[in-house]
Amino acid sequence: MERENAWKKYQKNNEVSKVMDFANGYKKFLSNCKTERECTSYFEKKARDRGFISIEEAIKKNKKLKTGDRIYATNMGKEIALFVIGKEDLSKGMNILGAHIDSPRLDLKQNPLYEDSDMALLDTHYYGGIKKYQWVTIPLALHGTIAKTDGTTVDFSIGEREDDPVFCITDLLIHLSADQMSKEAKKVVEGEDLNVLVGSMPFGDEIKKDADKKELVKKNVLNIITTYFENLDKENGNKKYNFREEDFMSCEVEVVPAGKARDMGIDRSMILGYGHDDRVCSYPTFEAVCRAKNPKRTVCGLLVDKEEIGSVGATGMSSRFFENTVAELINLYTDYSDLLLRRTLSNSFAISSDVSGAFDSIYSSAFEKKNSAYLGRGFAVNKYTGARGKSGSNDASAEYVGKIRSIFEDNDIYYQICELGKVDQGGGGTIAYIFGNYNMNVIDGGVAVLSMHAPYEVISKVDLYEAYKAYVAFAMNA
Repeated sequence: MERENAWKKYQKNNEVSKVMDFANGYKKFLSNCKTERECTSYFEKKARDRGFISIEEAIKKNKKLKTGDRIYATNMGKEIALFVIGKEDLSKGMNILGAHIDSPRLDLKQNPLYEDSDMALLDTHYYGGIKKYQWVTIPLALHGTIAKTDGTTVDFSIGEREDDPVFCITDLLIHLSADQMSKEAKKVVEGEDLNVLVGSMPFGDEIKKDADKKELVKKNVLNIITTYFENLDKENGNKKYNFREEDFMSCEVEVVPAGKARDMGIDRSMILGYGHDDRVCSYPTFEAVCRAKNPKRTVCGLLVDKEEIGSVGATGMSSRFFENTVAELINLYTDYSDLLLRRTLSNSFAISSDVSGAFDSIYSSAFEKKNSAYLGRGFAVNKYTGARGKSGSNDASAEYVGKIRSIFEDNDIYYQICELGKVDQGGGGTIAYIFGNYNMNVIDGGVAVLSMHAPYEVISKVDLYEAYKAYVAFAMNA
C-alpha cells in the first residue's frame, strides 16, 4: 500500500514551519552530541530543566511516587531511562520507547600513538558495521574521556570548533593503486589500516641525549596534547591534569566525522549528518516523553548504548540496568515484590525506536519496492527485522500491529509498513527482541535513512517530525 508524501499534509495545512523548527533543534543536538556519553549528558541536563529528578534523589528523600512525577536514571554516563508516572497502577504496564545512542565509529586502541616515516598516527579499532573505505580522506574529530589512576577524568573534543585542527585517514593515490583497485570492496581498506594521521612536525626543543632524539614527531604530539589538557584545565578551573602517554590505556576516545549536521537539498527538506542511526530516533523519543503530562499509563523513554555491537555489556540493553531501575521505581511506588516487577514488564507495550533503510533508486536491486521504507512517507514500522529467515527478529503479533495502526490512524500519523531490503541481501536487528524477552508486546518503528552506517547519513525532516508525533501518540494512547 503506497501512501502520498507526508510533506503534502503540512503544505496543505500551512504547517511546514513546524517541521523545520523541530528539525533545527535536532540538527543542533546531532552536531553537538556525537558519542553516547555526550548524548546522555545532554538528555540528563534537558531532563532536569523539564522537571525530572534522579532516582537517587527520590530514594534519598523516600519519595512516594504519584501521577505526573518525572524520574530519570543514568548508567555509567552512557545510558539514560526516563519515566513519567501514569494514573494506572504500574503493574498494568508502561508505554516504552526504546532507542539507542551509540553509532558506528572508530575507537582508539589502548596503545594508539606511534610514529612511522616522520608521521605520528593513532591506531584504531572500528566499532559497529562500517564500510571501511568510506572513512578515508574525510575530516575527522576526536571525542572522548580519559581517566587517570588517581580517579581524575577529563572530557574533551578536538576538531569541531572552527579554529580546531582536524584529522584524517589517508588513502593510496590513484596513480599507484592498481593492486588496491583489484581487491573486493571489503578489503580495499583493511581494519588495521584505519590509522589516523595526527602530526608531522618534530619536537623543536634542544634534546641532548641521543637516545631521546628518536620519534621526535610523536614527542611533539605528546607535548601538544599535554599542553592542550593543561589549558583545558585552566579554562575549567580544575587542577593540572598532567597527561602522560600511559593514560591512553584508560581512555575512551572516539574518532568521528568532524563538522555540523547540515540542511540537504535545494529545498532544505533533508538533513545530512553523522549519527542519524540512531539519534534521529533518540531525540524525538526524548521530546515525546518530556511532553507526556499525567498519562494514563506510565511512560518510559530508554536510551541505551552498544546496540551497534549486539546490545551487550553493562550499558547495553542486555544488561540488568533497565530491569533494576524499574524495580527501584516500583519500590518508590508501592511495596516491592518480584511478581510485581514481572507483571509490570510483561504488561508493558514498547516501540523499539530504530531507523530503517530507505529505498534508494540508485541501488534498487537490493530492495523489494512494495515492502520498502521511503524517504518522506512518514514513520517507518517494521513488524520484524532480523536477517534472511528472520534470524534475531522479534516479529510483532498481528494483534499488536493492529493496535499500533489504530493509534496512528486515530492521531493522523503518516506511517509505512516496511522491511529492511530483500530477504537474502542481509538484514539487521534492534533491541526489540530483548524487550520481547520480558514477554511484552513490542514492534520496531523509526525513521528511514539513506546511506545508513556511512560517515554521513541522510534523513527527511518530515519523517523526523512524523516520528515525534508517532511517539507522542503511542506514549499517551497505547
